Amino acid sequence: MLNFTKFERINPEKRDVLQRLKDYGEVYQIFGKHRAREQADRCMQCGDPYCHTGCPLHNFIPAWLKQTAEKNMDLAFALSNETSPFPEILGRICPQDKLCEGACSLNTGHGAISIGAIETHLNERAFENGLKPKFAPLTSGKKVAVVGSGPSGISAATFLLRRGIEVEMFEREDRAGGLLMYGIPGFKLDKTTVDRRINWLLEAGMKLHLNCEIGKDKSVESLEKEFDAIYLGIGAKEGRLPKIQGEDASNAYLAMQFLTGIQKRNLGKKNSDFIDVKNKRVVVIGGGDTAMDCVRSSVREGASTVKCLYRRDEANMPGSKKEVVNSKEEGVEFIFNVSPNKIIKEGDKAVGIELLETTLSQADESGRQRVKIIEGSEFVEEADVIIFALGFSPEAPKFLSQLNVELNSWGGIVTNNYQTSNKKVYAGGDCQRGAHLAVTAAVDGREAAKEIIKVIS
Repeated sequence: MLNFTKFERINPEKRDVLQRLKDYGEVYQIFGKHRAREQADRCMQCGDPYCHTGCPLHNFIPAWLKQTAEKNMDLAFALSNETSPFPEILGRICPQDKLCEGACSLNTGHGAISIGAIETHLNERAFENGLKPKFAPLTSGKKVAVVGSGPSGISAATFLLRRGIEVEMFEREDRAGGLLMYGIPGFKLDKTTVDRRINWLLEAGMKLHLNCEIGKDKSVESLEKEFDAIYLGIGAKEGRLPKIQGEDASNAYLAMQFLTGIQKRNLGKKNSDFIDVKNKRVVVIGGGDTAMDCVRSSVREGASTVKCLYRRDEANMPGSKKEVVNSKEEGVEFIFNVSPNKIIKEGDKAVGIELLETTLSQADESGRQRVKIIEGSEFVEEADVIIFALGFSPEAPKFLSQLNVELNSWGGIVTNNYQTSNKKVYAGGDCQRGAHLAVTAAVDGREAAKEIIKVIS
């Protein structure tokens, strides 16, 4: 297992830029079996594997890399799925460069193992060979309601079903998947991949209620009466505004409005909320992966120009590096070290955004550099459409108060080991920890399921 000296790190091949801009098909191609085995064989099998601790799920990464290299795909598949509710999805969308691959011992010299690409390969190859996730018979006599069908809800349902506990999932949208379905563009995650996982949960006995809003279509009283426990995985979907003059312009939008409209259109739904940016100058404010989703979607929608404005420099961007690289390849222009000052309007429409140049201070005790405004540096960037990709906050729907669930100062659900102030109700993911990653939402769903099992079994 010392072939890192023989084989260099290889990333999955990408579709040609001119071709991939014509559609929303996935950009990255899945490794072939020979390439996957070669790349897996680069792993040193560290005695103290940093990739394992760098992964929020603490996946058995060296173990399934070894089995992939040794052509034992059934065992590799079992190990990969043991700790993760949907490894073929996280292999595609996780920012591995900041997590498992960023922690890899080879990262500073020979190049990290291509963990995400191998994870996707071994699962997709297993599916092709007829393997499926395994679930227990529903014989426990216990029932749990899962509210929300995003990554946290899917994870909780998965680990509950594995223990033979009945699950009913409630989703207010017309399709299950939450962020995975409507928040992440198809060029990063094909939606048939999400549907496949949902279908396996249904095959395992889960009941799914779509277009079902708690407190409206399903009463809180019946929810508490019918189930032994309730898990809340309702996410954090409320987009943040910059709180500047003119942000109420009719052509200024939140990121999720934009992304959801496109995805619903792509799924064949007639959507009055679709935001058309064709032949328009699009400006996206923000520097995370959601901002990259917006700029890359804008290019595919035929915008005349697409610019990303970020208040720090490129080295301090919070998202995955590969997303910035892909954005640049696809024609996005980046303007760094600028902060929005006000939206310039004509009538109710924005025609531009006034920006102030910024600089970064010396690093503080935490290592973070603060943004400092350069006085007198104002300039205007013209725009036909402005999209705010500045993060998300919990929505705090009314049914939470009906459940007597305590919230904190920023609207997040207060928990103690995933249990809320209502001892029958548990919560995890973005609604509990704040907007974060799909993988951390998956961790919360898994760990909360364990706590629920302890209490109701």
